[in-house]
Amino acid sequence: MEPSKSEFWAGTFHGRHDGVPAKVTATLDDTRPEPYAWTCTCGASRSFPTNDGVFDTAWRHTHPTRLDRLRSWAARLLRTRAAR
Repeated sequence: MEPSKSEFWAGTFHGRHDGVPAKVTATLDDTRPEPYAWTCTCGASRSFPTNDGVFDTAWRHTHPTRLDRLRSWAARLLRTRAAR
C-alpha cells in the first residue's frame, strides 16, 4: 500500500501469515487523530496516538510468537464452534 500525500513512510516489515507473504507499512500522518499507524497487505491495520508500540506491534504482526499463533488458533476454533 502506498502512503497518501499527507503520510510519511516510517518503516516496512516483511513476514508471513499462515504461509502467505505479508508486508506491513508503518506511516505518520499529522492529519489523523492518531497520527501513527501501520497497515498490512492482509487488510489488518492499527493506529496509535504516539510512536510507542507502532514498530513492536507491526513486527509481531508479521513475525508472531508461538503464543500469538496459539491465541490465533484458539480464536479460530472458538469462532468455528460458535458458528455451528
